[in-house]
Amino acid sequence: MRDAGDGEGATLSEDELGARLKAYEGRRAAVSGRGRDPVNAPMIRHWCEAMGDTNPAYVGPEAVAPPTMLQAWTMGGLSGHEGRTGDYDELLALLDEAGCTSVVATDCEQEYLRPLRPGDEITFDTVIESVSEQKTTKLGTGYFVTTRTDVRVGHALVGTHRFRILKYAPARRRKPEQPARRPRPVVNRDNAGFWEGVEHHRLLIQRCTDCATLRFPWLPGCNNCGGPDWDTVEASGEGTVYSYVVMHHPPFPAFSPPYAVALIELAEGVRMISDVVGVPYDKVRIGMPVRLEFQVYDEELVLPVFRAREEEAV
Repeated sequence: MRDAGDGEGATLSEDELGARLKAYEGRRAAVSGRGRDPVNAPMIRHWCEAMGDTNPAYVGPEAVAPPTMLQAWTMGGLSGHEGRTGDYDELLALLDEAGCTSVVATDCEQEYLRPLRPGDEITFDTVIESVSEQKTTKLGTGYFVTTRTDVRVGHALVGTHRFRILKYAPARRRKPEQPARRPRPVVNRDNAGFWEGVEHHRLLIQRCTDCATLRFPWLPGCNNCGGPDWDTVEASGEGTVYSYVVMHHPPFPAFSPPYAVALIELAEGVRMISDVVGVPYDKVRIGMPVRLEFQVYDEELVLPVFRAREEEAV
């Protein structure tokens, strides 16, 4: 491993690198950062629409912000924050120099101390909380780096956000001897009826027998009234693209990037994630009408996909 500070070609042992990385623990990554906008109703509304969250606590004159929006109020956009220090960038540069040039977010932990309300002005400080020992993962060998952000309104701590990444040197992948199979769905007692329907080329949506609310994905109880009893309705198959992303990296076995992954809004009003077929990935558009079909991938796997309407595909 090369040491950027000791000249071209100098190397660090694993222990030496680990010691240098550990020296960054406790250093500040951001000091007296300030949210670019106060907590506000438009951002809360957009968040709730994107998440499909209809909780009445998030609307009206006494509205509060969804707790899981905590990180949204601290984001600095493409230009970043004025309070950012250089220590975190130095740490990542040291890992780059050691060959750990790839990064993936692994998890986050949030603690909420009080609700945020429209008009609250956010300030925050971020510290490099920990750097792990060298770890070998399926992705490659590297180090887990955890930062902790303390969020305040005035002098009061309102929440804490821990964010962990893996900075790693990609493992060399062996080419599979046989074509990789697509991943199998996880079938359990709560969703077995859905997959049984798919096997028979039927897309079934749960319906609460107490309040008639449709729900997807399948759940053991109604998220509207809490009722445990339900039956099903069969989807008509008509839908539109509500949102989508184009996957470029990382590659997964049995998938050939780039490809579009879409959130489909069915005519019945529920949404599901699926593939859009019959049109190039760069032609998928929000609002595009699609039609359900069932695609057989092998002798065991049938999946619902959505074909772009002919007029849209042209």
